[in-house]
Amino acid sequence: MSVSKSRATNSLLRSERKSLIRFLQLYVGLVILLLIALAVIYYEAGKRFMLSEQRADLNQYAYIQTKRLKALHHYFDERVTYPRDSRFRSAIFDNEYHEIFSLLKQPKINFKQEIYLKDRKIHFVETLDEFYLGTRYLVLEVDDDGVWSKLLWRNILAYGGVIWLFFMGLGIFLANRFVKPMRDSIMLLDRFIKDTTHELNTPLAAILANIEIMDLSTMQEKNRRKLERINAAAITVSLLYKDLTYLTLEQEHKNKDEWIDIVTLLEERMDYFRVLSLSRELSCQTDLERAVIYMDQRKLIRVVDNLLSNAIKYNKRNGTVGIILRQGSLTIWDTGIGIKEEQKEMMFDRYMRFEESEGGFGVGLSIVKNITDEYRIKIEVVSKLKEGTRITLLW
Repeated sequence: MSVSKSRATNSLLRSERKSLIRFLQLYVGLVILLLIALAVIYYEAGKRFMLSEQRADLNQYAYIQTKRLKALHHYFDERVTYPRDSRFRSAIFDNEYHEIFSLLKQPKINFKQEIYLKDRKIHFVETLDEFYLGTRYLVLEVDDDGVWSKLLWRNILAYGGVIWLFFMGLGIFLANRFVKPMRDSIMLLDRFIKDTTHELNTPLAAILANIEIMDLSTMQEKNRRKLERINAAAITVSLLYKDLTYLTLEQEHKNKDEWIDIVTLLEERMDYFRVLSLSRELSCQTDLERAVIYMDQRKLIRVVDNLLSNAIKYNKRNGTVGIILRQGSLTIWDTGIGIKEEQKEMMFDRYMRFEESEGGFGVGLSIVKNITDEYRIKIEVVSKLKEGTRITLLW
């Protein structure tokens, strides 16, 4: 009992985990977008600061180069060599942006920006007031050493990592606060189910025992039909009791795995449900081939009982329940109410019910999912609203 209680307290239910995962996905996504935005802003600010520092030097170089162009313009008949400088490369363009002369390694110029960085080259565009050699625009080019960029990226990774850890810690705190009301409600419901299970045991055992010892041959047909309805109702309650018992007590027991003849087990369970299916006037179609599986028989019975119970409970009157068995697969289908496509993902969540009129706690398919996950059995569900459901187990 203490182990069961501890596990129930410390582990999240599937629906709770899904809610937590959805919250964390949204939260992490927003944090990533925020960090990217901050990184871009920080990087662009760093680049602008670097360019502002470069502007002072390039402005001085432009003044020097303009003086040289002026001298070349006035003494063009004597000097025909374009002035060069080891500190920068330059180019001159006319009023229509046509190149007059260029030493640039990156020839594509953005004349709308005074200074900018492109392909590891810094360009500085100076507009001249006087047209020396027909020049309207003087463009200077220097290589970007990338030191500033490496420093920015180092800071982004360092500060970003600290901010990421802070937000992740905050996210975990908020997530726990987010799911706490749900967890408290589920724990309260679990305690209620456990108390209810204890109260069901004695009266249910008395009802079933008395039905078994009754002599049907001495009863009138009218009373016999009434007893059959009582028996069907008692079987339904018995199934619920077994599920609740497994949920609160038995799942902590150590498995007794063995090779199980599934045909024999199915025949026994169909015979057990015969009264319940007759009460709904259902027919049964079976296609059984010999098959075995290695698992705990108690857990396999819980899986089969819940699938058969749902196929009967949610079927239409005069409907059909089908069972197909092959080695490696078991299919149970019905001609019942079916479920919507968007509900299939939630149908194995604990306490999830799509048809309120049938009662129950919504724990049966949750038990099926837990057991099949434990034994790595794959579940395939095909369902169409108002036409029926087909559930296949693959191992």
